[in-house]
Amino acid sequence: MGDTMHVTGPRVLVVDDERKVADAYALRLEGVAEVTIAYSGQEALDIVDEEGIPPDVVLLDRHMPGLSGDDVLDEIRNREVQTRVIMVTAIDPDLGILEMPFDDYLSKPVEREDLRAAVDQQCQVLAYELLGEYFRLESTRAVLASELTSEEAENHDELAEMDARLSRAETRVKGLLPEAEELLSAFTGIERVGY
Repeated sequence: MGDTMHVTGPRVLVVDDERKVADAYALRLEGVAEVTIAYSGQEALDIVDEEGIPPDVVLLDRHMPGLSGDDVLDEIRNREVQTRVIMVTAIDPDLGILEMPFDDYLSKPVEREDLRAAVDQQCQVLAYELLGEYFRLESTRAVLASELTSEEAENHDELAEMDARLSRAETRVKGLLPEAEELLSAFTGIERVGY
């Protein structure tokens, strides 16, 4: 594994109650990611709630006082936040992890190259998930817009919400994938029946 990242500008939230550990992981991502640190589970959820765009990856410690990493993970999934979660913990995995909805699991200590590789990999997965969502929304939007007059389209709440979701997905994909512009323009260049 090298220092080369395939994604550009990932937004990472590091969550660990041990300040030195959280700060060390943030330093390992310096120069390749925009990092925010939370020193508790509640602080992590507050950051996820207050951000306009959620973090692309959450590096989450399992064993924390108050809200544990497991609790934070459950809450992130219950809120349907579009983010990838990597558990970074000293707790040895057991059969209980089979029910946990995390995306990757790293055992402490984690070397810089491994941390960067895991973040890069999860960001690539997220970028392509968001790209798929963008394509689906854009297709649906185009069909809906073709059935409406321009006046109806201007006052259509669902269309406005769809436009907002498209904009968020596009912004996030462009922030992660260097080739996003090319992929997005190739999709919009496809001629569709009926419009």
